[in-house]
Amino acid sequence: MKVSAAIVQGEFIGLDAKIAKSTQPDNVGIKGKVIDETRNTFVIIHDNKKKVIVKDTAVFHFTFHDNTVVAIDGKLLVGRPEDRVKKRIRRLW
Repeated sequence: MKVSAAIVQGEFIGLDAKIAKSTQPDNVGIKGKVIDETRNTFVIIHDNKKKVIVKDTAVFHFTFHDNTVVAIDGKLLVGRPEDRVKKRIRRLW
């Protein structure tokens, strides 16, 4: 998989996710499958429990279907999934 700035426009439901950093220390290390996404949160199944993670307070490591792991700052993911596809992405690097 080619990693580009457009990756933040993709679908995250069904991917494996891990919380690498967070302003809420209890959330660091949570990992599991993303089962739902709202404007400001991801719902992740962790140890058979649903965990709601606020997007803009965390850095996520997503594992894509070809085993590519990508770190994404949650601040880039804030917004409704259907609107994020339309959003213009500024390259920060």
